[in-house]
Amino acid sequence: MMWLKAWHLIFMVTWFAGIFYLPRLYVYHAMTDDQPGKERFKVMERKLYYFTMPWMILTLFFGFWMLYEYAWTAYSTMLWLHIKLALIGVLVIYHFYCGHLMRVFAADKNTRSHVWYRWFNEVPVVILFAVVLLASLKPF
Repeated sequence: MMWLKAWHLIFMVTWFAGIFYLPRLYVYHAMTDDQPGKERFKVMERKLYYFTMPWMILTLFFGFWMLYEYAWTAYSTMLWLHIKLALIGVLVIYHFYCGHLMRVFAADKNTRSHVWYRWFNEVPVVILFAVVLLASLKPF
């Protein structure tokens, strides 16, 4: 079981590294006025998004494997697990929405400001805090 948790945490950290940096690229991209700079950001965003995808999949794979092996039996009646799973669902939606935004930038159709992307960039931080606290403390 500890190997499952270790792999889950390793892949979660790599996924979060990408999901923290991708919206930061959107902040800089939204601030860029020159075409060569925009093209450079398009390449970086595309590469990072698709590089991050396997880490998300592996995080979910090992997380659900742990859920299947023991966590659901042990914690299914506890509210913290249900909240954690809901937050993970929101994070997966966030990840795919980042892919949508990547395509918006690729088509030169972005209408949002860098300030909006700065706020958008904080969503995974809040989710990370909540999920780690829920999983560690199991408060209810």
